[in-house]
Amino acid sequence: MQFRKTSAALAAVATLSLTATACGSGSGDGDGDKIVVGIKYDQPGLGLKTPDGKYTGFDVDVATYVAKELGYSADKIEFKQAPSAERENLIRNGDVKFVVASYSINDKRKAVVDFAGPYFLAHQDLLVRADDNSIKQASDLNAKKLCSVTGSTSAQNVKEKLAPKADLQEFGGYSECITGLENGAVDALTTDNSILAGYAAQKEHQGKFKLVGLKLSDEHYGIGLKKGDKELRDKINAALEKMKSDGSWEKAVKANFGPANYKNEPAPAITEK
Repeated sequence: MQFRKTSAALAAVATLSLTATACGSGSGDGDGDKIVVGIKYDQPGLGLKTPDGKYTGFDVDVATYVAKELGYSADKIEFKQAPSAERENLIRNGDVKFVVASYSINDKRKAVVDFAGPYFLAHQDLLVRADDNSIKQASDLNAKKLCSVTGSTSAQNVKEKLAPKADLQEFGGYSECITGLENGAVDALTTDNSILAGYAAQKEHQGKFKLVGLKLSDEHYGIGLKKGDKELRDKINAALEKMKSDGSWEKAVKANFGPANYKNEPAPAITEK
């Protein structure tokens, strides 16, 4: 009788142990479920899904580093496409744990989601055809066809403040704008200089485009996460600080932007706490 009681007790302990392991698998220890992270799929140098199914770019490197610090090895990371207009929805619906997708921190977004970081400082600029010298400042965009992506802060910044008479064309992705710029359907593409430099540096685009060289805004890239999750934000901030201090941040910048001769700003101080 005693043997049966002992066996039953051991079985109960084993069951509880297995249950605890299963429940804890999503807590960030990397031993169970995968972590889902939102990134861009169409931004060379930042977040790009290649034809062979790989992911490259500075944002991808940051996301991978942060996930590792949260306890998830690279093979436990599942990347999910996060278009500009869908980032808040992906976070609010719990489709992703966090988003690293050239995601500029602003008050409108902070009313819906929280941010960690920032981890990068970019500036809004213009990309034009290499032989086009008619656009040298933002006001030159009046009566010109300007392209950007739906949900982008850059497009609204130009339309509302800098060139209200610009003919704004908004598409789902930057690749469509690049195609339009190349074939003459649009005259300029506006977004962050980091993104523009990534496109201009691609082999198939070299010599076709140029950055105007403007600093139309300061874009502090943050990591978006569900509102109110202070514990996760603190962990991500700690990971970003470590990434800067151990040299991984600088290494990732050079690896992804170096070929474009892009002059990046130093790593920004973390303000979202």
